[in-house]
This record gives sequence, C-alpha cells and structure tokens, in this order.
Amino acid sequence: MKKLYVIASLLIIPMLAWAQDAIVLGPDQNLKVTIQTQNGTPTYAVTYKGKQILEESPLGLLTNVGDFSKDMIFKSKKVTTIDETYPLTRAKSSKVHYQANEVICTFENSQKRNLQITFRVSNNDVAFRYSIPQYGETACCVIEKEATGFDFPQQTTTFLTPQATPMIGWMRTKPSYEEEYVPDDKLGAPSKYGVGFTFPGLFHIGENGWALVSETGVTSDYCASHLSEGTSEGLYTVAFPHPKENNGFGSATAAIALPGVTPWRTITVGEDLKPIVETTVPFDVVKPLYEPSQDYKSGRSTWSWIMWQDPSINYKDQIAYIDLAQKMGYEYCLIDGGWEENIGYQGMEKLFKYAQDKGVNIFVWYNSNGHSNDAPQSAKQRMANSIARKKEMKWLKTQGVKGLKVDFFGGDKQETMKLYEDILSDANEYGLMIIFHGCTIPRGWERMYPNYVGSEAVLASENLIFNQHYDDNAAFNACLHPFIRNAIGSMEFGGTILNKRLNRQNNGGTIRKTTDVFEIATAVVFQNSIQNFALAPNNLEDAPAAAINFMKTVPTTWDETRYIAGYPGKYVVLARRHGEKWYIAALNAQKETFKVKVNLPMLAGKTATHYFDEKKTRALETESVKINKKGDFMLTIPQDGGSLLIQE
Repeated sequence: MKKLYVIASLLIIPMLAWAQDAIVLGPDQNLKVTIQTQNGTPTYAVTYKGKQILEESPLGLLTNVGDFSKDMIFKSKKVTTIDETYPLTRAKSSKVHYQANEVICTFENSQKRNLQITFRVSNNDVAFRYSIPQYGETACCVIEKEATGFDFPQQTTTFLTPQATPMIGWMRTKPSYEEEYVPDDKLGAPSKYGVGFTFPGLFHIGENGWALVSETGVTSDYCASHLSEGTSEGLYTVAFPHPKENNGFGSATAAIALPGVTPWRTITVGEDLKPIVETTVPFDVVKPLYEPSQDYKSGRSTWSWIMWQDPSINYKDQIAYIDLAQKMGYEYCLIDGGWEENIGYQGMEKLFKYAQDKGVNIFVWYNSNGHSNDAPQSAKQRMANSIARKKEMKWLKTQGVKGLKVDFFGGDKQETMKLYEDILSDANEYGLMIIFHGCTIPRGWERMYPNYVGSEAVLASENLIFNQHYDDNAAFNACLHPFIRNAIGSMEFGGTILNKRLNRQNNGGTIRKTTDVFEIATAVVFQNSIQNFALAPNNLEDAPAAAINFMKTVPTTWDETRYIAGYPGKYVVLARRHGEKWYIAALNAQKETFKVKVNLPMLAGKTATHYFDEKKTRALETESVKINKKGDFMLTIPQDGGSLLIQE
C-alpha cells in the first residue's frame, strides 16, 4: 500500500510553503506539484483537479562529487512566475504564450553540499531539472545515476515502446526508436528487450486522466535518457544509455561542468487527451542556442528511395524525381543513400544544376556511422569527423544544396548527443538544414537549433515496404503518433503513399491496406516542417486527381493545432490551421466503420471541401459541405480509412 500525504491549506494561491516542503500550482490552480523530503529522500507528487496523477516519486542524483539522492535536507525555496511569448515556426504552433509558476528548491546532502531542483508548472505541464553549483575548486562532475522517478497509481495503463538493446537489427544500427507500441498495457509490464522504454511514454490513469512523460533540452552537455523497466507498484525511473550502445564507445553516464544543469524532465497532464496533443512544453523551457545563418525555408519534397529503393539512386531516376517535384510544385527533392558510388560527385553537380533550373532545391543523404555500426550506404565517413564534415559542407554550399538527411546513429550517449549538435551547428555555418534518420527523438530541438528540420525516430514508412505486417497495422500506428511520438516533436515519417502496391511498378511487393483519403489525411496528421512524401511519378496518372491536387497544395507548417477527438491506436481527429485556412483530418484504425459527431467551432457556419471514402468502393470522393452554426459535423470513416475537411 502506498502512503498518501495530504497537505491542507486555508489559502489557494500559486505557492504555499512549510518547513520541509513546497507546493506549486499552475496558473489556473488545477495542476499541483508537491515537493518535499521523505526520510531524507527528495520526492514530488502531482495531482490534477484533486486527482492523483503521480504518487510520491523520487528525485535526486548520484554523482562523483556527492550523493544527492538520500540523507537530504530541504533548505529553502525561491518563487517566480514565467510569462513569455515566443515564435515557433517549425512545430505545431507558430506563436506560443507560455505562462507558468516556478519554484527553485534547494536541498543539502550529508556533506553539506547543495542541489537545486527547479519546477515549472503551467496549466497542464510540469517541467523540472537539477542544478549543481561549483563546490570550491571542484568545477566538474559526472552524473553516475539519476534517482528521478515517475510513480503512477495502480489503475494506470501504459502506451509504451521498448528501448532496443544495442547493436542489434540491420547492420547493428539499433537502438533507433523504431519499435512497436503496446497499447493499454498493464502497469509494470516488462519491455520486449528488458532494458526499459523510450521517451515519450503515455500513461492512462483511469478516471484520473492522462500523462505524457518525456524530456527536453538535451544538448552535447548530457546524455539522452529513457524510462527504466517499471515495477509492479508503478514506478518508472530515468535510465541512462546502455554501455554497449554505439559499439561500446563513449561513457554511458553524463559529465557536466560546474555550475551546471541537467535536461528538463516533462510531464503533460490532462483530464482528456487535448493537452497531450497540443502541448508545447518541449519548447517552452528551452532557448535558441545560436542564430540562424539565413532564413531557412520549410516545404514539401519528393524522394525516390521509398518506392523505387536502392536501384533508383542513379542519375536518370533522380531526374525523374526532380521532375516530379517540379510538377507537384514542391520545394525539395531528396537524393538518398548510395549516390557517391552510383552517381559520383560530378554527376551530383549536374543533378544540382538540373534541379536549380527546374526551381527545385536538393537535400542529400549521408551516413553518420563512423565507428558505431556496419551500415554500408554511401556517402560514408563524412559526418562523424569534423574536418571531413566541414569540407563536405563547404562543397555542398557552393553547389546550392539546401540540406542533409543524416542516418544511422544508434545510441543516446553524450558522445552521440555531441555528434548531433556538431552536425547541426556546423551545418548552420554553411546554410544547411538537417533531417536525422535512424536516430533518437528530438528534445526541444526545433527551438534550440534553427536549422533543425525533424527526426525519424518512429516506425516509419520504410517498414511498410519491408514487411506486410506493418501495412496491416499502418492505421493502428498512425492513430498513436499524435498522442505520443509526434506530440513531443517533429516526426519525419516519409509517408502519404498512393501506390496500391509498394514497389516501383505498382504491381508487386507489400499491399497497402489504407485508403487514399487516409493517406492524404496523414499529410495533415503527421507534423514535420519538411515532408518527404512517398509519391511516385506514376501517381500523376494512376492516383485520383483530387488526391494529387490536394498534395500539390498541402502545407507543412502550422500556425495552430487543436485536438478534436480520438483514442490512441483507435482513431484520431485533429485540426491544424495554416494562415487563415483550417484543415481537419481524421483516421480510423478500428475494425469497423466508425461514426463520430465532432464539434468544429473554427468551421461553424462555413463551407468546406469534404474528402471521404465512398461507402462501397472505398474510393476517394469529394463534396462541398456547409457546417452548421454550432460547428457540428458527423464523420463516417471505414476501417483503415480517413476523412478531410478543408476550409473553402
């Protein structure tokens, strides 16, 4: 039986304090965090509207300059408020107003050394991090372990994906955040590989609400982390990378200069899933780390590899995909792995010139692997070495290339976080944008790094080519991402497939189970500021004209995002606004046709174009509809189908 600690007060104000604890409330006073010590252990607990979200959960660090996880004394606190408005051009909302109450709690260990823990609490988000001062001449520190935990009530079910063991999978490239989710799993159920679960993790606390747990603000100054295996009592703790990640190279712990801070741990809380889908906390608590060297442009892109695979990385086929980009009005075309051998540098320069004449900009694929894995695709050994990297980027700049897709990282160690940051910061000096693939999740990077575009870090479109199992479960996975993976950052999925069969001739390979409306709806549901769509040249002839026309105009950046309805893994209805126009997209992963009445106040009394699946044939159909003055509309979506409403 877990102990419950109740602190009473006659006053309801953002901050209350006792000798050994502090309470911080969100601005609307519904979200409450209690920080205290329990038998010398720092703890915190979270409630929302009086309902328990997290029970007393441990805090603290074990370092080589002191143990800050036990025998601690609560010494003092400092209270402030945060009120900030900032732009966010490459995520789910273009302008964010962040308001929160902050408390900085100081604890002292048995050696009389202090540790500060900062909590920021907004209406639906909790973010906290540790700060370590310099101790006399001691100006550096190794974080050996974190005691940080998340202790959920017994009625909780989980939506988690396992952390992969290192150096497994294709060419020993894992972990790459491409494992499958288990929905509504039992609290404390073991992970597939026995090494915990990746961030973010979604938790359903029964009637008490929902919580999404993740981290943000990870730079070269710390390792990335994940969730440990859970206990039967519901406790998950922060776990550091496996020592054998990245071929065993680099420390699995974190080293910081003093004074120094850790990344932020975040918890997004709500009665329903609206705060989860709409959260901006990964960006609220971080700052830009450098100025952009130029005005980076978002947009749409073609890429041959997803449908035509490795043999397409040749001069002739790349011409075909540059032409496709030009015909679609797309800003970019991605030339994928294998180009160094099959096209060569001189051939690439001719392709760059051809694309420029067509008004199309180029992204180029690179292998990051260095000494970390066995992935064979070229160009290799350009990104892991600073001298080679800068030489390559200088060449790319002279050729007018706009960005890189860098693949195969396979680890979360601090050494790898440094590589991510070095690639980003060097690329900015040469005016290049960066997409990461075979990689970790972004952690506030859209705001921190101005030339960052997005990360795969999901069971993405390439798996649909490799195995029919993933096509059979495509709708299920798509109906998870808005609530989990895509909720915390950009997701470079590489989707919207209009081939019926997933091969070059559209006549073999795996079979797409989703409808055309489903596929074009994912262009709205999945958020990434540059979308590499999986269209093929034949789609200009064999795909519905309405689908192609929609894909010619769909934006990739959004001014506003609103949750309408949904349940993870079952269905989702999401609204996004670009400029003055609203796009409402719906997906259904259930085994039967689903009807749902949704309220769309942004379209109340307005006319919209409705894309829907015809009842018998499941073919894409369109109609013009008038939304009633209340904003109510009935959606009817078949299994593996979708729906779109576009404001006229």
